[in-house]
Amino acid sequence: MSTPADSGSPIPSGLKVCTSFPELLMIAEFVFGGLVWILVASSRVPFAGNQGWLMFVSVFCFVVTTLLLILYLAGAQKRSSAMTVVDVFYHFFAAVFYLSVAILETSDTRFILIRLITFEKKIHNLNIAATVFAYLATLMYTIHAIMSIVRWKSSS
Repeated sequence: MSTPADSGSPIPSGLKVCTSFPELLMIAEFVFGGLVWILVASSRVPFAGNQGWLMFVSVFCFVVTTLLLILYLAGAQKRSSAMTVVDVFYHFFAAVFYLSVAILETSDTRFILIRLITFEKKIHNLNIAATVFAYLATLMYTIHAIMSIVRWKSSS
């Protein structure tokens, strides 16, 4: 007879989170998302609305990824079978959000390239770095979403 603590969740708990494949990507998501947050906050974006969206996505995903990592380390997924579904949907939407961030940051960087004379080279380099890290974060979230879908389908 199974106990409530042993719900058979395919998501590992404790320190196994730091050694299993899809959850290991959360550390890279955390790092790349934090870098996007820092770089966007310290750079000039030509359109203020874009910067608001870029900051919202990077801060939201950074906070939620951190909370999920803490919950997985604490073993919250063993008490609820819904955590597998939450993992799938969160990483899918985070991948879509970060793709929009990467595209917006690319368009802002192209705009700055056109008007490079009026912008400082340091700001231009920050925008390029933010673009690269946004695409890397998108890749990490996409891979994690795909692996979470595979895990979810194989466990049901």
